[in-house]
Amino acid sequence: MSRSLNVLHQPKPFYLIFFIELWERFGFYGLQALLAVYMVQEMGMTEAESFVTFGAFSAMVFGLMAIGGYIGDKLIGTKRTIVLGAVVMTIGYILMGVSDHNKNIVFLALSAVAVGNGLFKANPSCLLAKCYEKGDSRLDGAFIMYYMSINIGSFLSMAGVPYIAEWYGWSIGFLCSAVGLIVGLVNYAFVRHWVADYGSEPDFKPVPFKLTFLLLVGIIMSCGFGAWILDNLTIANTLLALLGIGVFLVFGKEIVASHGVVRRRMIVALVLMAEGVVFWVLYMQMPTSLNFFAIYNVEPNILGFEINPISFQSLNPFWIMVASPVLAYFSNMGSVGRRKLEMPAKFALGMLLTALSFLVLPLGAMLASAEGIVGSGWLVFSYLFQALGELLISALGLAMVAQLVPDRMHGFIMGAWFLTLSAGSVIAGYVAAWTSVDTIENATAIETLPIYSSFFQNLGLATLGVAALTFVIAPWLTKMSKPSASELEQEDGSAPHLMEGAE
Repeated sequence: MSRSLNVLHQPKPFYLIFFIELWERFGFYGLQALLAVYMVQEMGMTEAESFVTFGAFSAMVFGLMAIGGYIGDKLIGTKRTIVLGAVVMTIGYILMGVSDHNKNIVFLALSAVAVGNGLFKANPSCLLAKCYEKGDSRLDGAFIMYYMSINIGSFLSMAGVPYIAEWYGWSIGFLCSAVGLIVGLVNYAFVRHWVADYGSEPDFKPVPFKLTFLLLVGIIMSCGFGAWILDNLTIANTLLALLGIGVFLVFGKEIVASHGVVRRRMIVALVLMAEGVVFWVLYMQMPTSLNFFAIYNVEPNILGFEINPISFQSLNPFWIMVASPVLAYFSNMGSVGRRKLEMPAKFALGMLLTALSFLVLPLGAMLASAEGIVGSGWLVFSYLFQALGELLISALGLAMVAQLVPDRMHGFIMGAWFLTLSAGSVIAGYVAAWTSVDTIENATAIETLPIYSSFFQNLGLATLGVAALTFVIAPWLTKMSKPSASELEQEDGSAPHLMEGAE
């Protein structure tokens, strides 16, 4: 009972951070829910073009996250960076609302959202951690509830914004994202005194005019460059590939320079990040191929209630909210039955569940109606399996990988993990393009069903193969991450550095 009370009884700053994160995620996922469909139906893009462009936009969003953390920690302060990022994103959403299908304005708007998200994203969690004394038992509960705010915001927007766009037009749908952030900013303005005593060191110092000017110029230039990148995807992909190679070389150099269990753990971290790329390719099918499958081939109702097909995406955060407490309970138990489930095995289990999320859909296709329409229950179960896989790989991924590298590399590994998201997003766009029905004029559900069924079956089987491989190597990875008897002796004596970055 006392543990439950600790989860619920939080200091005032927690609620401020909780709600600004909720409204920020409301805005972002409202945009994500509509974007790919908007680019096809209103901008005249082919499905393949929209999927690839969406992938590049998502890569920018994830790739810029680490920059905001540095600006918040070292330059202008965590709280100022949160506000600045929210303002830039709001401008991006407003631009989307007034773009009137103009490609240049749309790309500038998406770039502003990506830059604003990069400034914002890393800082609320950093500020939250600073609001608790070391050893405060409420901190774990605070982060569980904070993760819940992300899913509440995304669920509300994915479920509701498609209806607003349907009833009042795309522009109003996008402007809802701006309204959400404005609500968050107004709330912050009224109760910011709750966090007056918390923040990074620069929060308590005035920001030099020169730094402010350079930062604003940098944001404007970044937005312009991002818009240009979205219009030149070959260059964008080349830059991402070069960045990935650079990160891999730096990581490889650190592995070579390390010894013993530290080196082995870093190799394990590298393998888990590679598995992370695979997962993100699969996860990012939600706003692309799965979204269009719902539009073309899924019965638009749940439990007898008619829904907008785009709103099926809200099943992901719904299942996350339902499953998170259950997973947290078993994680706290630390075992399945009597045997502890180690981190490589959790990744493997997550990959298996993700494979099942795609394999249930061809089964549904086999039982489709004569018109080629699949019952919505199959998509409901697909999103359930996907959400469980996400909790094991994404929700735990960064924390698990961070345990495996030395403390001095934690900032680097955060950036590298976000890079796996970027790489997975780009690849996902090209993978989703295989479902394109652009060559079929006025495609019917009967014509699109075999395309999606074959695609999801192949994707599921390929993922099942990856899951099988990860289960095979999981014991080896677990063994590699543990110190040998001789290394334990050294740790107790003259070489405590061997366990650096462990738990």
